[in-house]
Amino acid sequence: MSQLEKHSDKFDVEVIENFDPASYYEQAAGRLVIDPQQAKVVFGEALASTLKLSPDGSTILWPQPADDPNDPQNWSDRRKALHLLIITLAAVVPDFDSGIGIASIFGLAQTYRTTTGVINNLTSNWSIFLIGWGGIFWIMLSRRYGRLPVLFWTQVFALAFLVGNTFSPDLATFTAMRCLTAFFGTCPQVTGLYIVTDIFPFHLQARKLNVWTFGYIMSPFLSPFAFGFLVARTSWRWAYGIGSLYGAVVVALIGLFMEETLYDRHLDPNLQQILPGMRYRLETLIGITGYKMAKYRSRWSEIVWACLNVVWRPQFILVAFFEAIAFGFAIGINVTNVVFMGSPPPVGFGFSPFAVAGAYATPILAVILGELGGRFMNDRIMNFTVRKNKGIFVAESRLWACYAAMPLFICGFLTLGAGIQHLNKAALILGWGIAEVAVMVNTVAVYAYCSDCFPRHQGEISALLNLSRTLGGFSVAYFQVPWATKSGGIQTYGVEAAIVIGLFLLAVPTVQLRGRYFREHFAL
Repeated sequence: MSQLEKHSDKFDVEVIENFDPASYYEQAAGRLVIDPQQAKVVFGEALASTLKLSPDGSTILWPQPADDPNDPQNWSDRRKALHLLIITLAAVVPDFDSGIGIASIFGLAQTYRTTTGVINNLTSNWSIFLIGWGGIFWIMLSRRYGRLPVLFWTQVFALAFLVGNTFSPDLATFTAMRCLTAFFGTCPQVTGLYIVTDIFPFHLQARKLNVWTFGYIMSPFLSPFAFGFLVARTSWRWAYGIGSLYGAVVVALIGLFMEETLYDRHLDPNLQQILPGMRYRLETLIGITGYKMAKYRSRWSEIVWACLNVVWRPQFILVAFFEAIAFGFAIGINVTNVVFMGSPPPVGFGFSPFAVAGAYATPILAVILGELGGRFMNDRIMNFTVRKNKGIFVAESRLWACYAAMPLFICGFLTLGAGIQHLNKAALILGWGIAEVAVMVNTVAVYAYCSDCFPRHQGEISALLNLSRTLGGFSVAYFQVPWATKSGGIQTYGVEAAIVIGLFLLAVPTVQLRGRYFREHFAL
């Protein structure tokens, strides 16, 4: 008998007495009744009959859509899909821009008369570091003033600083521009979780998160793949110029097609009425509407401390630390593999610039496979556990996907390490691809679990996970190449894989066994 089946009658009576469809999704915090038949048992037939269901009638919609066409949960599928597409394209921006430096690393070193190590340490590593901290700041503004204006202005400034990268006359200017690009550009990597949960019901969120995470996990490989061929023939400045064009396209899409997805369910719908005309549209885009609505939303005192209020919760910090190291080592692979591939033997493979660029097709394909496999796996896990628990979903079931990811992680890292140590091209490609599939599957599971546990703080969850993965990854480039050069790739990547597996065994089973206790005593 599962833990859910052991709930006492007293607990169910309390749910009935306090049931409010508008707030149940937030109050349940990881335990949701999603089967209509089970809802009759838990809430009573009278209340259950009022709940809104999915089009096929098989699933209760959480959060319950308001009787208001302005509620993003009531948008058409086409309108939702457009917003998911735009936020996914925007989520590509920060790591895509950062990855241009990977494709350009040898050209940058030549232009600024320094070494590739200095370029990595001054620009790549610190820009990755600022991607994490920028997310904390933008989430605060998004919660207060809305998703759309913060997303729009951050991408405008990120584009401006990327143009500054293109024309930087010296290394100091280039470093400053690259770091500022990362700080502003990271916004869609954290507001994306907000937008997905704003517009999609609970039972579709993991599938849609798979699409959004696919965008930003694949993004650091796109630019080395696309621009590696370009930089081999011309100046690295062309790569940054074309990257600026992509940023301009994203800004245009946001400005022309995106709408505000923040809907305050506890406010009078009349306060959130969307007015016709270009003036209201422009005021919403640039932030005037958000500024007017701010007085009805969370106070600054609550917003500023929200991340600190979440981060120490055991159901979050355990899996977040595990994800930080797992994703961090993957970031390290992306930054350092270009050095191994481009350096001459015995340190590296001595690939030509064209071969280095072509090799980045490997992680791109791997992330695509991870997205397709993860979508199927997450849906099957959710449906199976809901049936097992008689129509009730518990957040800890999301973490079963991690058990599938970790064997792939071990296999990928060990194969990659052996390929680097013995300069075996097939092992390099195969190990890299397998490791990225594992990271994709694991990341979606962690994001979905944490989002389910803290439905009132999904922005903070996204920002903290973004910070944790960048803190886990920005320093890897400092030690990975020297360590592998001295002791061999098998030891380097083997130790890294062992650390991740150790953290997995410490965090995931603990959270699954004690998750109900954690959620009941440390929920927000």
